[in-house]
Amino acid sequence: MKKFFLLFVGFSFVLISCSKDDNSIKNGETPDPNADDVTAQNFMWQAMNLWYFWQADVNDLADDRFASDAAYTEFLQTYDDPESFYYDILLYGDDRFSFADEDYAVLVNSLSGISQSNGLEFGLGLIGDTGDVFGYVQYIVPNSDAATKDIQRGEFFTRVDGVQLTVSNYRNLLYGENSTYTLGMATVSNNTISDSAKEVTLTKIENQAEDPILIAETLEVNGTNVAYLMYNRFLSSFNEDLNAAFAKFKADGATELILDMRYNPGGSVNTARLLSSMIYGTNTNEVFIRQRWNDKIQAQLSDDYLTDYFANTTGVTAINTLNLSRVFVLATGDSASASELVMNGLAPYIDVIHIGETTRGKNEFSITLVDDEDNAYIYSSDREDEINPDNLWGLQPLVGRNENADGFYDYTSGLEPDIELPEDLTNLGVLGDVNEPLLARALQEISGVGAKKDFTVQMKAESFTSSRLQTPLKDNMYLDKPLPTTLSIQ
Repeated sequence: MKKFFLLFVGFSFVLISCSKDDNSIKNGETPDPNADDVTAQNFMWQAMNLWYFWQADVNDLADDRFASDAAYTEFLQTYDDPESFYYDILLYGDDRFSFADEDYAVLVNSLSGISQSNGLEFGLGLIGDTGDVFGYVQYIVPNSDAATKDIQRGEFFTRVDGVQLTVSNYRNLLYGENSTYTLGMATVSNNTISDSAKEVTLTKIENQAEDPILIAETLEVNGTNVAYLMYNRFLSSFNEDLNAAFAKFKADGATELILDMRYNPGGSVNTARLLSSMIYGTNTNEVFIRQRWNDKIQAQLSDDYLTDYFANTTGVTAINTLNLSRVFVLATGDSASASELVMNGLAPYIDVIHIGETTRGKNEFSITLVDDEDNAYIYSSDREDEINPDNLWGLQPLVGRNENADGFYDYTSGLEPDIELPEDLTNLGVLGDVNEPLLARALQEISGVGAKKDFTVQMKAESFTSSRLQTPLKDNMYLDKPLPTTLSIQ
């Protein structure tokens, strides 16, 4: 028989048809109902076999991998831990970014910028070759618990509840079940980190939402109005706020823009398109990016669907664009996915002057998959009741990559800066202040006169991870574009 799947994605739906027998799952393999519980593993294999970008490159995901249902069941039973099954068996070796969560609700909330947080955003670095770890505060989320405490950007910490942070315990101490912890602060002098007596107690708040627009203001520099936007996550729920910020820049007469994405790990592809339109222009005939999926999906998608153009509306209001011929971007190794997408998507049209460090190098996008077989495993808020209640795993696998209008996509090693300038742990500065080193360097390029002329770095900020990478959203770039109504998967 032929079974039809209705996909409700965004505000529209997609009709998918799959050839199936009455008693079989897609690809003809059905786990033995009397076997040990392999519900989660079965969902993961089926979903990844269909959508995963590198499906053809993973032998265990091959369409002809199993000769019989019994062989398929035996394969699933071999792996009793769904998490290790996903990460160790199903993922392609070069995939650095696909991830899973045992509770899809946590994953879905994170896509809206909602998570449990105390509002402290920081990087973690290594103390010499000891295995000990220190943290340095990058910024404080407004209206958070940390915003009410005596802690600020540029401060250091080495301990949690009196225990020294190390590479083996930092996850448990900072991201474990403890909703409240006390940081032991530290000082830096002559490239040496020393513990101090100061302590700061912080409490994580459930459903803490972060406004990704940390700073949006216009600076007057030698007669030039310069818009400065510090943007820390691509969240579609804040698109109207982002457009309003550009309306203010236009009203202020801004003719230059400094886009600060030094701590922005990514997010919504569509929001990246809208931001790029606010910077460059609203010609809907000009290509912003093109998508590339796995062969199963790619062959059935039209060029029109695969191509994203610059936008003239957010979907609610007209785009406020600055129509710039160049943009100054502050980006570092903490800048990833949708941040890099903006830089790469704009590059064929305007000068993108990148100040900072080489970015992370993530050019693929993902979608959210849950155990809803009749919706081809695509998550939809309208189908919460249809998700298998016995399996709450959510997957966020890479399902495609983005190419710019020139066809360029090969930046897995990161986008290199035009002007290299790492952050200095001894002088992080105040974000938004004209003397903050990265901002000052951009202003010097614009005006020829820098508020800060000495950019010597005494102690380079080198983090092996950050607080943003420990959230469910991590450095994910997710596709929030409705799928077409003609997709048919045999």
